[in-house]
Amino acid sequence: LLRVCLRTLRILSRDKKVLGPFVTDTALLALARHAGLTTCDRSEDAGDSDTEKEAMKVLCNVVYNSIWAQERFSSLRLMCGLIERLSSSISCSPPSSVQFYELRLVFLITALRPELRTQLKQEGGVSILTAALENCLEVQWKDQYECVLSPAAPPISLEASQRIIEILKILFNITYSTHRQEPSEDDAALYRHLVALLRVCLMKHCLLPDETDELQGHTVNLLSALPLQCLDVLLMVPVGPGSEQCLGVNMDCVHTLVLFMERRLESGEKMKEKLTPILNLLTESCRAHRETRRYIKKHILPPLRDVTHRPEEGTTVKSRLIRLMTHLDTDLKHCAADLIFVLCKENVSRFVKHTGYGNAAGLLASRGLLGGHGLRTSSPEGQYSSDSDSDTEEYRKVKDRINPVTGRVESPQPDPMEGMTEEEKEEEARRLLMLFNKAAKSVERLVTLFSSALST
Repeated sequence: LLRVCLRTLRILSRDKKVLGPFVTDTALLALARHAGLTTCDRSEDAGDSDTEKEAMKVLCNVVYNSIWAQERFSSLRLMCGLIERLSSSISCSPPSSVQFYELRLVFLITALRPELRTQLKQEGGVSILTAALENCLEVQWKDQYECVLSPAAPPISLEASQRIIEILKILFNITYSTHRQEPSEDDAALYRHLVALLRVCLMKHCLLPDETDELQGHTVNLLSALPLQCLDVLLMVPVGPGSEQCLGVNMDCVHTLVLFMERRLESGEKMKEKLTPILNLLTESCRAHRETRRYIKKHILPPLRDVTHRPEEGTTVKSRLIRLMTHLDTDLKHCAADLIFVLCKENVSRFVKHTGYGNAAGLLASRGLLGGHGLRTSSPEGQYSSDSDSDTEEYRKVKDRINPVTGRVESPQPDPMEGMTEEEKEEEARRLLMLFNKAAKSVERLVTLFSSALST
């Protein structure tokens, strides 16, 4: 009977208009007791997984739909019971059918309540969730920060991938502010352990392609939130037969990230939401690791050969990224421009050569570089390794005929004064001078009117 009641409540709790009876301390505590989040006055059905699962589902709905319930969840200290329950369920093999809903509830409450986000992190949330992730992936360790990745291993099951995605979302909620922080020695070791597991999330496949893409997306989000110096674990795996590599460093993980970015570029859906994290991650990685930069540059910015088309024309990864540099969304266009700028070692001349001045203008203006003043930014190019960027024979042959604004060789334009006599040329020059003076006076009047308007 209790389970039937809870199923009914689960359906009703989806509707915000009928939440009145749920938003009381008594109701919340009763649901928490049936879900196994409290130890006092537990019902006789406590420990029944079906009952606990239904109660968890109701709690998820109520917390999601009610700000009051979110606040009371914090005040009634239900988070403590949730953390304790999650910690105890990690070691269960196979995992309990309730675990997914425990994770969903933790995700919702940490997404909606900043103080509970902080509480979970302070009470060892990163360690607890990393252990849960390790259990879901069923990994075997080859070295301190290297998991065994067997090509013959089965794909991640649908149930496991769903739990893993919830864990990654929670970890993002509680770690997103650590990206720019200097971690302690203990925290750095914990994050590196986590990154080793995230490498498995990137390299393994799920049963369904959509699940694989979603898993990789949440993995990228989390990687972009962790301290940058801890991401070196992604490159520490020894080079093996068939591995992608650059300068003797394993690039399998970087290759997967580049392919992931390409898929997101091609999809054209929710561009800002789906592309910004991967673009930022690749940009920061290129700044930090010369091998990563060289490898990605080889794929995105190969040596220039065909300069008969505008850089933004075509279906290559480079052309797609350059088109984003003039996107309406400011964040997205700066992310795309930053990646190419870093691949050019933040050299303005090289950047303009690959993109054309028209496409490069947005980033150059934002950094105060439109006026030129040399070829580099205030950040010296010396921070990057010295690799070759020599021009190809095809580029050198047409270099002097390339229009720097469009970044391509333009067709020769006829001389507008061809066939004119000297008198006609002088008359045309006088006409152009009159038009210029007229335009200058119009601008001067507009400036005067604008200044008067500001003064009043």
